[in-house]
Amino acid sequence: VALLVFNGERAVADVSDPATLPPVFCGVDMVYHCAGCISISRRACPGLFEVNVTGTANIVEACLKAGVKRLVHFSSIHARSDTGPGTVIDEETPLALGDSEAPYDRSKAEGEWIVLCAANRGLDAVVVVPTAVLGPHDYLPSYFGRVLLSLARERMPVIVCGGFDWVDVCDVVDGAMRAAERAASGSRYVLSGHWCTLTEIAMYVSDARGCSPPRLCVPDRLARACGRVNEAICRLRGVEALFTGFSVEALSHHRNVSHEKASHGLGYRPRPLRETVTDTIHWFEQSGYLPLCQYRTH
Repeated sequence: VALLVFNGERAVADVSDPATLPPVFCGVDMVYHCAGCISISRRACPGLFEVNVTGTANIVEACLKAGVKRLVHFSSIHARSDTGPGTVIDEETPLALGDSEAPYDRSKAEGEWIVLCAANRGLDAVVVVPTAVLGPHDYLPSYFGRVLLSLARERMPVIVCGGFDWVDVCDVVDGAMRAAERAASGSRYVLSGHWCTLTEIAMYVSDARGCSPPRLCVPDRLARACGRVNEAICRLRGVEALFTGFSVEALSHHRNVSHEKASHGLGYRPRPLRETVTDTIHWFEQSGYLPLCQYRTH
């Protein structure tokens, strides 16, 4: 289900049910397609392809029928194939469309391909490709928002020796709006931020919150094995796993991500990651997810 703003009001539509879309799209000039199903498993979770692929196709058709002037589609850096260590990931990196790709990666790649094909059919559409998004106003909270909360609550005594490219949600929004205003139809823009280890992020949380960081960093090979075991246990318990073998594997990929095209073409400038983590922790405190506390002096 997607919640869409229409003339300042919320309108509810189901991206997997094309019959619900025309009333919402009528008279709309610009559509930002952010709805998506996220998975950190090697298994295809329920609704993954229905939302990320079929849902995207339904959005595209609704835009074409309603005469929407521009579609801004949110893809993911996971939609790109891992081309090996040392290579740079950018807009021209091949999409993860092969059968051997993880289900989530393939679903986002197929969704992006649908939008690009629609642009060739005449739909005015651009694609933005964020990396791992975090930041304030994380109401659910998101997968990584829950990781930050676990760190802030000192419930994560060990951490994985890996990292990823992280970007502030506010910078993603800014980049998407710039793309909506300036980009040529059919173009793609990677909206990355900064590559950073989980250990560094834990220290940012510690500085912002005054909590103790994890004491142990688990090597990659051991972490992958533990992640697979943890996922199996959580599946038996009927709860969502915070880390899996696949999520640990992802922390060794996509290290060199370039947002050079967005910087030159859109004036995109991501803020420092420490600022993002600090803002997120303070928002969690102010919103009741974390108790307000007297910060310790380290």
